[in-house]
Amino acid sequence: MREDYTYVVLADDDEDDRLFFIEAFEELKIQTKVEVYKDGIELMCALNQPEAVLPNILFLDLNMPKKSGLECLIEIKENNRFKDIAIAIYSTSASEEDIENTFVQGANIYIKKPSAFNDLKKILSDVVTINWQYHTNGLNKDNFLLRL
Repeated sequence: MREDYTYVVLADDDEDDRLFFIEAFEELKIQTKVEVYKDGIELMCALNQPEAVLPNILFLDLNMPKKSGLECLIEIKENNRFKDIAIAIYSTSASEEDIENTFVQGANIYIKKPSAFNDLKKILSDVVTINWQYHTNGLNKDNFLLRL
């Protein structure tokens, strides 16, 4: 089992957002392995491979073509094999409806994409260093939306 790093996956259709995400982790002094996918179909194909190493934390963009982040979330939550993956919704949307829908569907945290690179690094650092066991056991709406 991997204990020397945190395996992080991002599914996001925006190439710039994927590059900033990777770059932010490269600058952080946290042991991570980062993998990115350009849409929900590519992500789910990878996760559903029998030999797939599952991520510790999955960042899902909500608004992706082909298969949305919400559709991926629902599919992941229906499969017991994925029960230990912490899911962070990572979206430009801050609509109450999106926040409520993803909370009800079982996401662990909701992050509005920051516009500044240093804010992105701070958020990613905070998310990766969360004690997920505590965070998921005490999940409530107050600690669901991550604010800077």
